[in-house]
Amino acid sequence: MTFSVHGLAVARGIAIGRAVLVASSRVDVAHYFIEAAQVESELQRLTRAREAVIAELQHLHDNLPKESPPELAAILEVHLMLLQDTMLADGVSYWVKDRLYNAEWALTSQLDVVARQFDEMDDPYLRERKGDLEQVVERTLRHMKGVAHVIPQVIHKRQGQSRQQDLQLDDEMDVPLVLVAHDLSPADMLQFKQSVFAGFVTDVGGKTSHTAIVARSLDIPAVVGARTASQLVRQDDWIIIDGDAGVVIVNPSPIILAEYGFKQRQAELERERLSRLRHTPAITLDGQRVDLLANIEMPEDSPIALGVGAVGVGLFRSEFLFMGREGALPDEEEQYQAYKRAVEGMQGLPVTIRTVDIGADKPLDRAVKDDAHLNPALGLRAIRWSLADPAMFLTQLRAILRAAAHGQVHLLIPMLAHAREIKQTLALLDKARKQLDVRGMVFGPLKVGAMIEVPAAALSVKMFLQYFDFLSIGTNDLIQYTLAIDRADESVAHLYDPLHPAVLRLVADVIAECRAQGKGVSVCGEMAGDPALTRLLLGLGLRSFSMHPTQILAVKQEIIRADAARLEVWAQDVLASDEPAELVNV
Repeated sequence: MTFSVHGLAVARGIAIGRAVLVASSRVDVAHYFIEAAQVESELQRLTRAREAVIAELQHLHDNLPKESPPELAAILEVHLMLLQDTMLADGVSYWVKDRLYNAEWALTSQLDVVARQFDEMDDPYLRERKGDLEQVVERTLRHMKGVAHVIPQVIHKRQGQSRQQDLQLDDEMDVPLVLVAHDLSPADMLQFKQSVFAGFVTDVGGKTSHTAIVARSLDIPAVVGARTASQLVRQDDWIIIDGDAGVVIVNPSPIILAEYGFKQRQAELERERLSRLRHTPAITLDGQRVDLLANIEMPEDSPIALGVGAVGVGLFRSEFLFMGREGALPDEEEQYQAYKRAVEGMQGLPVTIRTVDIGADKPLDRAVKDDAHLNPALGLRAIRWSLADPAMFLTQLRAILRAAAHGQVHLLIPMLAHAREIKQTLALLDKARKQLDVRGMVFGPLKVGAMIEVPAAALSVKMFLQYFDFLSIGTNDLIQYTLAIDRADESVAHLYDPLHPAVLRLVADVIAECRAQGKGVSVCGEMAGDPALTRLLLGLGLRSFSMHPTQILAVKQEIIRADAARLEVWAQDVLASDEPAELVNV
């Protein structure tokens, strides 16, 4: 019987193949009280298991194939940091010593505590790191139970052939395979050859989950958040993954299979054709040059950006360096080396480093109570958090200034709204320069810009341009704050609308004012990487787009087909409409 399962499209394309089912591998945990005399032995069991998992993950990290995408190494580093996080270890110790829980019970109890903190985070990327925490805890539990951590697999041979248990990956397979799982850790994925799976489907996850990140880096179709897919799909079912629509079709009829086979061939031809645009300048039909920049999260992403023809990095999310460290923030030297690698990796092209966009709602400050911030999206985050901890902020500024000696570096400040915040930030930047002067350390010049992601900032754009060299519009947060929509809340997600008239007016006004004053302006949110919105942004005057590297070629194709001058009149009609979406082909 043919049926479909819907989820989130996170990596585009069509995959057709047999299902390799990975059922939920949650380890059963015994719950019992121990005697006081058993406390030390239980803690030792926990320590041995944790050290074994650390050694296992470190071995995987150190022996990654050269052709592995850099995201895999970064993800394994996150898992290692989570395992060594004191919040997890200290909490587990409490449950054992004070409550006399057995080791497994203590570990899962602390997992529940920390997981709730992740659930309350505003940033969707960091919120989804709860899945990473669950994976490392499960891995630890398996070691304690003496269960090897491998992905169970059963591939059925077709009619008249024997069933094959525990697929050997060196075996030759006649048909592509697609992986269907409740969740999948990056470490598990490393146990497979990269060429084995044509696509992924998971029950859980979001657009910034690690499964999604790895799928995009491997450039294979993926659907996440498909909820009950792993329960509904059977081993060896024919599966179609429509990574464009976020749909999984199970046991398709011959007609559907033929239709998607045709779509798949067309998509492959389109992908090949797009790849030829890598070295083509992004210039419109009427001669307008457009800068296509990449959003990256780690220094090792620089080659990926260059590989798709990016002319620079429009957003380096420095907060990734701060994640999962629980109080042990990266020092100046560590940050400097990371920024330097990113700058050198771009081979002379500009790199825009955003200062840490993280806050008290995220697990960095042990002094923050779980219930201290009822609405973290409106609380102590981004520049507010940095200004509240000048020593930390100065450390980051010094590291960025030093990296600027190795190439073009632009500094980007997130979530500014007040003139006093701007003045405080620039004063600290001057102080950081003076501190480096006193030390006799080399540093380079910086262009300084601000993110426009709060409506107050968009409405105060003239004031902002008195202080900054350029602006970058963070449309994800700007939409969220303009429409009072929590983009992570499924119950109101349908109201999250980049084409709302108020959003478009704010974006258009910021672009227009920057152009009038001769200042640079870019869009670095999801709107920049959506080819359906490229023509509109061009018509509004945008000439700098920053996006995930995988989107660059598709957006470039729209640009080189567009006549920017003709789009200006149409864009004004869109702005004047009560229903802009009716005029934009989305």
